[in-house]
Amino acid sequence: MNINQLETLLTISRTMSFRKAGEMLNLTQPAVSAQIKSLEDEFGTMLIDRNQPVTLTDSGKLFLEHAEKILGTVDELKQKLADMSQIPQGHIQIGTTTSIAMQILPRILSYFQEEYPNIKTAIHSMNSSQIMAAVENGSIDIGIGYLFDKNPNLEMSPLYYDTFELIVSHAHPLSKYSHLSVENLRNVPFILLTPETAARRFVEQVFKSYGLVPNVVMEVSSSEEVKRMVELNLGASIISKLSASKELRTGTLACIKVDEFDITHPVGLMYKSGRYVNSAMQQFLRDLKGMPETQFIGTE
Repeated sequence: MNINQLETLLTISRTMSFRKAGEMLNLTQPAVSAQIKSLEDEFGTMLIDRNQPVTLTDSGKLFLEHAEKILGTVDELKQKLADMSQIPQGHIQIGTTTSIAMQILPRILSYFQEEYPNIKTAIHSMNSSQIMAAVENGSIDIGIGYLFDKNPNLEMSPLYYDTFELIVSHAHPLSKYSHLSVENLRNVPFILLTPETAARRFVEQVFKSYGLVPNVVMEVSSSEEVKRMVELNLGASIISKLSASKELRTGTLACIKVDEFDITHPVGLMYKSGRYVNSAMQQFLRDLKGMPETQFIGTE
């Protein structure tokens, strides 16, 4: 058994085709077949059902599970050996919310990629609760989100502080007010983010503490969708002030102060405690932790 055979099996499991696997691995179809046949002979079991479409047998699925672990160990070894050169390099999987990805990451990553061209990043958009779970289970390396909940398995470090604000269109009846209390929002139709998001959790906690329930007429999955709906005057909303900063600055949305919402919330880094941190992650974490808050929230 060799690493190339394991990589071939993994590629077949993803493409469900000997031909496509060969194209991806730059191998002929007979060479792909020979590698799989060699594995099957060595372990005395059929790994792939060659009827169309190609599928893994039960033995093949079990074999693949262990092959993925072996390949993961090999990749980690390669990275550790590369780290010995002291040149920050490698891949970083980053999970964050859509609004943070759009508002914060472009400034950070443009600088980072210019300084460290050997470090490659991939951005995965998800809601706040998914970020923490993904960091903990290892599907992403670093999470950037609201640090509402403590988790003993994660290291957390604040980067900046944000608030949640009441926003309306200039055609909305509330737009004539500069200041309201949460009691004034009892029957206001709201367009809110979905329940698992940080903004929605905050809204429901505040309303509940005053014995109220927000009148939700529409739920959407991203702050960008919220802003477009509010601009169309389909309802009011409560979202991150930072995510609405452009619209507030250009005047397409209005912000109304609500004392009960006047709470700052830390936004920061999350990564798994005790995990191996490659040179790419070390540099990324070190640089982000050393940046001033204005690098994230701007100075407008």
